[in-house]
This record gives sequence, C-alpha cells and structure tokens, in this order.
Amino acid sequence: MARNELRPVVRLRSTAGTGHTYVTRKNRRNDPDRMVLRKFDPVAGRHVEFREER
Repeated sequence: MARNELRPVVRLRSTAGTGHTYVTRKNRRNDPDRMVLRKFDPVAGRHVEFREER
C-alpha cells in the first residue's frame, strides 16, 4: 500500500478565524471522520479547536 493512501497529510485550520493552520498526518482506518484537536493558536494567543479541512 502506498504511503499516502493510509496516512494522508491533513491541514488543521483554527476555528478562531485567524487563518493559522497545523499540518499533520492521520490514520484513515482509525479516524475516518474529520479530525478536531484543541491546540495553541499563536495569533489568537490561546488554545482553540482546530478542525480538519479538505
């Protein structure tokens, strides 16, 4: 199986509206839905939810 099929690169965009993004990989088998992580947004200066964009 190719590297990008099982663990694709996804971008996590801030829900604070600052436009800040994180780039990570996820396992499609374990997490078929869109990923939501609570991470630090340096533009907003606080922790906010980051949602996966496609």
